[in-house]
Amino acid sequence: MKITIDTTVLPHTDPDASLAFYRDVLGFEVRNDVGKDAMRWISVGPAGQPDVTLLLSPAAVDPGITDDERRTITEMMAKGTYGWLLLASDDLDGLFERVQATDTEVVQEPTDQPYGERDCAFRDPAGNLIRIKQAR
Repeated sequence: MKITIDTTVLPHTDPDASLAFYRDVLGFEVRNDVGKDAMRWISVGPAGQPDVTLLLSPAAVDPGITDDERRTITEMMAKGTYGWLLLASDDLDGLFERVQATDTEVVQEPTDQPYGERDCAFRDPAGNLIRIKQAR
């Protein structure tokens, strides 16, 4: 039996801003865009990797979430402690320069970590932490 990760999900608070970030800054392909206004589900993924999808979903809209839970999720997103994603690039420094040239919040410049990785970090428009490591 083989199991693969098909889709992972990050919340958005502004679908247009998130779409612009993942499409225009990171260069992801748009695979699907359904819904309207803030209630949009946008599927994106790296070019040439149709079997890997990131779903950008409206934040905390599940009807089973209480108002307190919704408030907690919103507060955690604002602090950047709710969602995060780890990406890899064959040109970490080049990608960092491209991201840094936008108004994206940089959390960490490219750094050689003591555990053997070189990585950087920033936040997407919804506050999700995006770490990028140098691909091997």
